[in-house]
Amino acid sequence: MLAASMFVATSGCTWNQLPPDFGLSGVTALPRFTEWTESRVWPNLHRLALDELGSRSELDWSRCPIDSVSVRALKGAS
Repeated sequence: MLAASMFVATSGCTWNQLPPDFGLSGVTALPRFTEWTESRVWPNLHRLALDELGSRSELDWSRCPIDSVSVRALKGAS
């Protein structure tokens, strides 16, 4: 399911165009993706990956992008 989700996100195909190599159809994958999203699987998986990389000292925070959604611009900054 994770590989299928990443494929759809990066390839631009729809769930119904998911190649059979993934072992599940779009009819099966889309509801599961929705369920995982509602269950906050993706943010939790992201946090686990960051924690693992951090424990290995493999994070380079100097390359981390920050956008206005994450950090509010103060004093009229643009």
